[in-house]
Amino acid sequence: MTRRLALAALVALLLAAVAWAKPITLQQAIDKVERETHAKVLSAETKHFGKHTIYRIKVLSKDGQVRVIEVPADQD
Repeated sequence: MTRRLALAALVALLLAAVAWAKPITLQQAIDKVERETHAKVLSAETKHFGKHTIYRIKVLSKDGQVRVIEVPADQD
């Protein structure tokens, strides 16, 4: 029973931390994708799914491939 209580408390803390995290902006998501992929951003858009926001960023890689990268707004 003690393990269940401890696990429940941990889950509650994690959920609270996620709820308090400040969402990133579209520009921050673009900057992150540019930094991590070294690709050229072709376009970016915001999609809303209920309470969740996802940024869809289309990039052109150095080898000429077009990719779409999705970045959730609720991260730090």
